Amino acid sequence: MYRRPFLRVAAASLLALAAATASAQDNSKVLRIVPQTDLKILDPIWTTAFVTRDHGYMVYDTLFGVDVAGNPQPQMVDKYTASADAKVWNFTLRKGLVFHDGKPVTATDVVASLGRWGKRDSLGQRMFAALDKIETVGENGFRMTFKQPFGLVLEALSKPSGSPAFIMPKRVADTPADKQIDDSTGSGPYVFSKSEFRPGEKAVYLKHAGYVPRTDAPSGTAGGKRVYVDRVEWIILKDAQTQSNAIVNGEVDMLSWMPPEHYATLRINPKLETVSPTLPGSYFLHLNHHVPPFDNPKIARAALLAVNQEALLRGQMVFRDLYRTCTSIYPCGSPLANEKNAEFSGKPQFEEARRLLKEAGYDGTPIVLMHPADFTLLNKLPPMMAQLFKQAGFNVDMQSMDWPTLLMRRTKKEAADKGGWNAFITGWGASDTLNPLFFAPLTGNGEKGWFGWNNDPKLEELKGTFTAATDPAVRKRVAQDIQARAMETGLFAPLGETNNLSVVRRGVVTGVLLAPVNVFWNIKKN
Repeated sequence: MYRRPFLRVAAASLLALAAATASAQDNSKVLRIVPQTDLKILDPIWTTAFVTRDHGYMVYDTLFGVDVAGNPQPQMVDKYTASADAKVWNFTLRKGLVFHDGKPVTATDVVASLGRWGKRDSLGQRMFAALDKIETVGENGFRMTFKQPFGLVLEALSKPSGSPAFIMPKRVADTPADKQIDDSTGSGPYVFSKSEFRPGEKAVYLKHAGYVPRTDAPSGTAGGKRVYVDRVEWIILKDAQTQSNAIVNGEVDMLSWMPPEHYATLRINPKLETVSPTLPGSYFLHLNHHVPPFDNPKIARAALLAVNQEALLRGQMVFRDLYRTCTSIYPCGSPLANEKNAEFSGKPQFEEARRLLKEAGYDGTPIVLMHPADFTLLNKLPPMMAQLFKQAGFNVDMQSMDWPTLLMRRTKKEAADKGGWNAFITGWGASDTLNPLFFAPLTGNGEKGWFGWNNDPKLEELKGTFTAATDPAVRKRVAQDIQARAMETGLFAPLGETNNLSVVRRGVVTGVLLAPVNVFWNIKKN
């Protein structure tokens, strides 16, 4: 019963400490941000967690970025060429690129970084499967030679979410892909202050004095990444009320993700401003297809038929203008959107779900549903989903944990009663779901794929067809086939779309960019 008051006292102490630290500095040069959740995993190639991805954009740079219109643009690359048959691609790096330790970024670092990324990212895996060789050309150039044309080279290298192709020093990139890195030396606009890192409390980023931004205007994750503050502090506040109080009282400058239950009061506060830094996102229910019972497609489909999008979204997002139902796995309104899903309608079909469970011989073994109790943007969904599962005929064991623990546990392939898991819910951005080759969970390559380890050669074949297609109409048709296959096998369930807002102190914080993901350069503090 004392948990919440204790958390608020601890948070107040942390904020007081941050204020005291800043008193000796120019306050206009210290930007305090509450990130979406706690940061514990620092390797943005090892995990697809948004908070780690956002950390990655602070610390690392990419070869290409995506502008606000969704087009790939050179970032670390100065110039590039492709042969007429699109099999040979040559790239030259910009001059003046240096890592945080002062050493120059070379083509050798790039090749090593892409090699590690290509073992983890789903689109990277597909690109490297089509690749004949990748080699350095002098200190600042590299060449990619493909066995057959691969039409998504620039899209892969500029992929903004999931696992972006961040560039690290070779010594770091040589870390095995299934092991987390322990060195955060990067190539990006901020330096991670490892000595000040306190998981559960704060992460600190310092301006990288040696970083040379592009000269063009910032746009999305592309263009000039200009830093106008000396120091960015991520202040970890897990309680929604504490977050709201902190921004209202001026103790922090920005909430990167607004707690939806406080939308009504935060949006009318004259000292604050709500901004839309990203496109709408979506929630998904993910199932573990590697272990029983969801290794049985009928049982997985029964789980999808338990979904009630309207109830889940209303319970989590509270306000109707913050969410909308959508049964497409691609963003509704986007070129590939399709809401024809046979059985799945986003509305509960308990009788049909129970029929499928009976046909499949479900024996009542509890399904372990992971619940990130400390994550305000997700924590109301699992208790509601547990009740829906029960109404559909499942026996449910909902286990509460913090979000970093969930991120670690979802990597475990053991049975649920031996430390593994069966289901969890998470959110994705439009930049993740816009394209079937971008969406990390949309894999059928078993243990090489995303958490849940779905094994479906037909799905992989369809993705190969999508990759090879150049006609937009053909791609749209294949994308629909991919969605139909995902729903037919019970791969996952879309839970609907959300508007993700940030909150800033009005007149104090300016320059928040619209981008595919949350980015924290270009921001000024007055």
